[in-house]
Amino acid sequence: MTVPLLTEELREFLKKKEFVSIATCDDNGRPNVAPKFLIKVEGDFLYLADYVIGRTFQNMKVNPKVSIATADTDKLVGYQINGTGKVLESGEEYFRIFKEVKDLELHLSVERIISGIKNDKKYSDFELTFPDRLAVFKIKITEVVRISPAGILERKLSTDAGA
Repeated sequence: MTVPLLTEELREFLKKKEFVSIATCDDNGRPNVAPKFLIKVEGDFLYLADYVIGRTFQNMKVNPKVSIATADTDKLVGYQINGTGKVLESGEEYFRIFKEVKDLELHLSVERIISGIKNDKKYSDFELTFPDRLAVFKIKITEVVRISPAGILERKLSTDAGA
């Protein structure tokens, strides 16, 4: 039996995140880091949406190794989540996740509008559109590093041979 790499604390934190930064490299080792929409956490997988379909998309096609960074600024704790990525562009899983993204986008847009009204914020660049094309990244988590405020690293590696 495989022990989940994500602690309950990290899983709950990620559920509240809208974006994470993902680092990839092309086949020449040229790095790229970009924010991506965090769709959901499911087991030891993260699902991210890519609207740009640029370098991250191209890099993952030639080099599936990725590193994701995020931080809990309330607790001053950082996280590095390493793994292997797969680009989903079609198929049953892709269309299921695509629908979840549309539902999540609508929910977040409504929340933003309500929050803006309550706080008297004006959004001059607010769009309520959904792209025709979307790439979904399915990230198999193989390592999680927790960085404490004191700089102590707590590393958990996958014991799953298929990772």
